[in-house]
Amino acid sequence: MTTILFLFPYPLGESPSQRFRFEQYFDALRDKSITIETQSFWDIAAWRILYKPGHGFQKFAGLVKGFLRRTFVIFRAPRYHFIFIHRECTPLGPPVFEWLLAKVLRKKIIYDFDDAIWLPNTSDENKIVSIVKWHGKVSAICRWSYRVSCGNDYLASFARQFNKHVVVNPTTIDTERLHNPAHYAPHTTNGPTVIGWTGTHSTLKYLDPLVPALQRIEKKYPGRVEFLVIANKAPQLALQHLTFLPWKKETEIQDLLRMDIGIMPLTDDIWAKGKCGFKALQYMALGIPTVTSPVGINSTMVDPSVGFLAGTPEEWEMYLEKLIDAPLLRKQMGIQGRKKVIDQYSVGSNTSTFLSLFE
Repeated sequence: MTTILFLFPYPLGESPSQRFRFEQYFDALRDKSITIETQSFWDIAAWRILYKPGHGFQKFAGLVKGFLRRTFVIFRAPRYHFIFIHRECTPLGPPVFEWLLAKVLRKKIIYDFDDAIWLPNTSDENKIVSIVKWHGKVSAICRWSYRVSCGNDYLASFARQFNKHVVVNPTTIDTERLHNPAHYAPHTTNGPTVIGWTGTHSTLKYLDPLVPALQRIEKKYPGRVEFLVIANKAPQLALQHLTFLPWKKETEIQDLLRMDIGIMPLTDDIWAKGKCGFKALQYMALGIPTVTSPVGINSTMVDPSVGFLAGTPEEWEMYLEKLIDAPLLRKQMGIQGRKKVIDQYSVGSNTSTFLSLFE
């Protein structure tokens, strides 16, 4: 019987990257009589304060415990047929554990990443950590791996410099059990048009350049628009009609369904090019039209049937106004967007690709 160990940074169910890249395929693996074991680096106590200012002692204690957990894994490793590593074994230092697993124990490593993690991009709360992140280890882990699983073509191009066994394995949505509007009460259209964004503390910065355009929209549509932000940190945006909802797994879908329009602004840089369009996928899967920046995978994922690509502040303003003024267009785009996700970016459409990683 095949046994796979999954190693990843954060506790199960807490990180969108983990949930939508591999956790939602666990049932498919079990259906193939594959045994799964899992281990996060950070425990739940450390995770809850990891990206908050301060808490230095607790973060250090969590770091030590994480390294101890990874050390014990080395002794258990011989029992596994495959070891799936999401992003890295440890958040700091050189790839010692990956080297031991691949070169000493000769384990088949499936290396998975969905961001340009070879580039420095440490959060403001933990800038000192960037010194010891050892971003250069990504190329080495790619070289040692049995297969490399990348979220888009841009990431795959990087990985192919070091390993010829690279699979483009897109971030996907469970359109049946989770992102399915049919399971929830219909969204009311009586109130203001809700322009929404969802993300984490690290991506809130992408909203800042959009604020002037949103302010102009507020003035043009007094009392007719609301801006909704769903995140794990409150935004600091100079908008009059701004609603903040703390992200909660239990209410995630209901909260997203409050949106009439979903937005995904990005800066056009090498880090953003590695993004896998997850926000846009969530909106589309729930039948919400999207306006996104034409960066990376967004340029191919979002077409005129499902949303708009906005490359300038003027285009952002124009396309948002177009959708505010046209409820029927929003509905039509939402229908086409959900269909596109089901056909190309759903768990159902991608299960065979994911399972092929372990052949």
